[in-house]
Amino acid sequence: MAVYTEVSFAEADALLQQLGLGALESMQGCAGGIENTNYFVTTRRGAQSRDYVLTLFERLSSAQLPFYLQLMKHLAQRGMAVPEPHGDTLGELVLHVKGKPAAVVDKLHGASEPRPGPVHCAQIGAMLANMHLAGRDFALKQPNLRGLSWWNETVLEVLPYLNDSQASLITRELAYQNQLATLPAYAALPRGPIHADLFCNNALFEMVAGQPVLSGVFDFYFAAVDSWLFDLAVCLNDWCIDPQSGTHLAVNAHHFLSAYNAVRPLQAAEKELLPALLRAAALRFWLSRLWDFYLPRQASMLQAHDPKHFERVLGHRASAVLDYPALEARS
Repeated sequence: MAVYTEVSFAEADALLQQLGLGALESMQGCAGGIENTNYFVTTRRGAQSRDYVLTLFERLSSAQLPFYLQLMKHLAQRGMAVPEPHGDTLGELVLHVKGKPAAVVDKLHGASEPRPGPVHCAQIGAMLANMHLAGRDFALKQPNLRGLSWWNETVLEVLPYLNDSQASLITRELAYQNQLATLPAYAALPRGPIHADLFCNNALFEMVAGQPVLSGVFDFYFAAVDSWLFDLAVCLNDWCIDPQSGTHLAVNAHHFLSAYNAVRPLQAAEKELLPALLRAAALRFWLSRLWDFYLPRQASMLQAHDPKHFERVLGHRASAVLDYPALEARS
């Protein structure tokens, strides 16, 4: 989240009242994230206050947004703990503010866990599997806009900023991923709607009887139709990685995969290709962080992520031979 486009209190109030969500009580710009303009807003209808998130989309177009917003609504209506979008009187979920496409969604409650342990990983693994299954009958299609074609284009843009060692790592990995994409086993991986960005800061937990309980996941604006395995890899590269060294946390990974596999058992080909997809997910986020770090956009609130972290993760993933007993137990 960030603030690229300033929205006044009066403008936000007019939109929220138009949607029938009540009068605006407060609004606050969000500094986290990097893609869109976001505000936390609180409204009042009678004696009841409600919290929402107002998002203005800085890169996505009005034509692209129905996929993301309809997917969130689809999942929410199937019992998934995700923010539900609110439409106008005609049911239109894509709104417009300051000449930009926008959306208003429910604000989830709880706090993110920057250093997740096994209990957090087990819950997010089960949630991800249930989301994959819940999305099987979702009708809209959207390619992964940060997929292989974007990697090929973006490597050329960031190469001038890299040293020889970094350039060698990124070009070797890109060649590997291009070759991987030609394999029949890769093309046959189970596919459907994926979150594609389910990092720790996109999930919230609440304490219940002294234990963390997952209260929801959000920020679906990188969602796409892609392999479910890629979604797992994205999660494993954040929830199950040491944030300082970028190394694999085997205990976290065991609990994540055990919980996912209990809901949707992975196929043999998915188990075989998981290490390759872990490399793909590391490349994707190293590239996006390099792009945002060296080619930033102007924003009144912006916290750029350090690209070195995913350089380390990719280095470890490309050289590691990982054992996943949680998967072998169900073979």
